[in-house]
Amino acid sequence: MFKQRVVFVHGSGSFGSAAWPKQHGMALAYDALFLRRYGFDAEAEPLETDFAADTAIILGALSDEGRGVAGGHVVAHSQGAISAMMAAVERPDLVHSLTLVEPACLSLTAELPATTAHRSLMEPLFEVRHQLGDEDFQREFVRRAFSAEAPGPTTSEARRAAMRLRLQAPPWEAPLHIVPGVPTLVLTGGWEPLYEEIAAYLRETGALHRTAAGGHRPHDSVEGDRIIRSFLADVSRRQQSRAS
Repeated sequence: MFKQRVVFVHGSGSFGSAAWPKQHGMALAYDALFLRRYGFDAEAEPLETDFAADTAIILGALSDEGRGVAGGHVVAHSQGAISAMMAAVERPDLVHSLTLVEPACLSLTAELPATTAHRSLMEPLFEVRHQLGDEDFQREFVRRAFSAEAPGPTTSEARRAAMRLRLQAPPWEAPLHIVPGVPTLVLTGGWEPLYEEIAAYLRETGALHRTAAGGHRPHDSVEGDRIIRSFLADVSRRQQSRAS
């Protein structure tokens, strides 16, 4: 039986299927691919953000690959939403829909108040990230972004995660300035004005905006997972109806 492809793009924390625990079961209904962005590997040293490389990874996952058909849906979280949108701008024919969970698309809202306030808070830290140790950067990042204290890394994977976080490019520097014209859902946790501002901007361009509890990871909640699945099912039905 033919299954539509769904490509999952993680943020700056966990990656691959580990970033999408509630969505594993979607592989029963879809051809689900849980990607690893550039520089994210369980053993190799982390690398600095490369938005173009991430975009190429997504487009490669949407290619034919012997399936007999190209394209699919893209579900992306946080910083992963940047390359997801870039892929949709570059190849809207391949991206059947976008689901953006707490999208860190700050380059779209650079002049708006919550984005401006967030950048003024975080930019001084990013300006010195190459002079800081991984643990120091992680501790200060979590303190500024989430008003919380980060536990020190105690395992090799936790230390690599701290390094990956420090190597992530500031999202306001992303080369993303155009909103793609594809069916789009924005899912936010309703906890942070920055993401609500980005969601409102995207809603004005035609996106559907929904909220679910869960802070920065609303897709981990039962309601957030239901919203994602419902949106994909609705888009798939509409597209199949037009094709018939």
